[in-house]
Amino acid sequence: MARATLNGEVLAESEAVETIEGCLYFPRDAVRMEHLEPCGTRTVCPWRGVATYYDVRVGDRLEPAAAWSYEAPKRRARRIEGAIAFWKGIDVAP
Repeated sequence: MARATLNGEVLAESEAVETIEGCLYFPRDAVRMEHLEPCGTRTVCPWRGVATYYDVRVGDRLEPAAAWSYEAPKRRARRIEGAIAFWKGIDVAP
């Protein structure tokens, strides 16, 4: 069971994660979206497409742009469409 946490709060938990380049992508329905706030950060991956980022908030703690998703990935990355990955201060354990 893979899990993402911040300050002991579970943000996501699933056995159905996809691993790409060392990052775990959680199915959206396994993510507690109430802790994610859309932000303006975007990046482009040559083979995955445009990533949309979210700030992650638990209580008073805010981790800016600490989660991302590929909402409309390129064909080679369709298996992670809409899934959420975490980094920057978020504890992620496979």
